[in-house]
Amino acid sequence: MQGTVRSFDEATRSGSVFLDDGTVLTFPAHAFDAGPLLLLRTGQRVNFTVSGGEISYITLSTFPLP
Repeated sequence: MQGTVRSFDEATRSGSVFLDDGTVLTFPAHAFDAGPLLLLRTGQRVNFTVSGGEISYITLSTFPLP
């Protein structure tokens, strides 16, 4: 799936994304830690996987998903 970063907290390494339809999904620290990123900025385009109704992996749209 793809979306746009809505928020990112560097201290907790968690945040939220907007889907293209405007839906907001949150992601926990373990989803951010699973990828190669050091930080995210508001407005960045991202790819992510959803498992069990929760984002489980998030990375920039220029990086492949696992």
